[in-house]
Amino acid sequence: MKKSTLINSELSYLVATLGHTDEITICDAGLPIPEHVQRIDLALTHGVPSFLETVRVILSESQIEGVVIAEEFASVSPAHHEALIEQLRKESELSGKEISISYVSHQEFKARTQQSRAVVRTGECTPYANVIFQAGVVF
Repeated sequence: MKKSTLINSELSYLVATLGHTDEITICDAGLPIPEHVQRIDLALTHGVPSFLETVRVILSESQIEGVVIAEEFASVSPAHHEALIEQLRKESELSGKEISISYVSHQEFKARTQQSRAVVRTGECTPYANVIFQAGVVF
């Protein structure tokens, strides 16, 4: 049995095969997922698993150099937005690498998911609780 945090086989495979600048989206239960993009559906029920739990696990297993967030997230769901930013700060400190943060409109965000390697759907029901992770390198 795998010893590290991430035991979901689809997510583990995705993280292991990410190349520099590849993108993955972690989203709430309502974000539309493009037909041609791999869907990894973790949602069990409202709030399970949560957006932030999923973010923490993926951050524990992958090197991220940038994120894309919808501008609306900060104003509509400020507590969740701040919790995400705090997780990114902690990860940056732990890794010793800067994580750039870019904001786009929600419409642009949805369009950007078209280029994701996969979209990971959580059970989160907080508006705009979505993030695109851009893979970095560990060296």
